[in-house]
Amino acid sequence: MANTKSSKKDIQNNQRNKARNTSVRSKMKGAVKKAHTAIETKATEKETVVKEALKIIDKTASKGVIHKKTAARKKSRLTKAANKIAPTTKTIKATKAKKAAKK
Repeated sequence: MANTKSSKKDIQNNQRNKARNTSVRSKMKGAVKKAHTAIETKATEKETVVKEALKIIDKTASKGVIHKKTAARKKSRLTKAANKIAPTTKTIKATKAKKAAKK
């Protein structure tokens, strides 16, 4: 049990942060699963679903819920799967790759 006032506040902050991180992480996992199912079923809206998942992965990393290299790995695997299984006329690229190319 916490004794000092600051340690009690730390416990409250940790609980609040855990709840927020769990929510953000589950939203990301759901988006990634939805993108994978869209890829496997060769859905017509595959491209938009994958782009939305990539966006959510970036947001999760920017909030510090997951590490930036973990986000990069997830995005890489998702785009690779999207382009490999059902390639469209234009390939889906990660948003960071486009920004790096412009510099």
